Amino acid sequence: MAIHLLAFGLVVMLVTVVATLTLVYRYVKRAPQNQPIKGYLDLIPDLTPEQRHKVQEIRETFLPKVSLIRQNLCLERANLAQLLFAEPPDRSSIDAVARQILFHQSKLENEVIEHILEEREILSPSQQRRFYEIIVEQFSSGGLGVHDVRNKKN
Repeated sequence: MAIHLLAFGLVVMLVTVVATLTLVYRYVKRAPQNQPIKGYLDLIPDLTPEQRHKVQEIRETFLPKVSLIRQNLCLERANLAQLLFAEPPDRSSIDAVARQILFHQSKLENEVIEHILEEREILSPSQQRRFYEIIVEQFSSGGLGVHDVRNKKN
């Protein structure tokens, strides 16, 4: 009888630990979704209230601008997909749409560069070092990190 109670107690304890760990995992996994990353400076936790205000002002013009560029990229890519599978394929139209895609990608890249330079100006030297590390990490995949069109679903 005592062995059965001991086994039952161990099972209850194991289930409780697993349930607790599951809840903690779900909470931690869900936490970033509550505060989505809109830009690189969201990854720097020690911004002053004044810096956060300036970041918001910068984003008020930057985010709509890059959103429009992303939308144009998506439309051009959809157009390209249709052209690639048209019968017969129209090579001159395909080339023209590909040039438009490259134009929009270049425009997006330039906007992100200007944005980074603008944000960098409001940071302290230690924050700039952290900002540099973030940029290197974000760009390591070959794209624009949080501002890359692949990371956004419009």
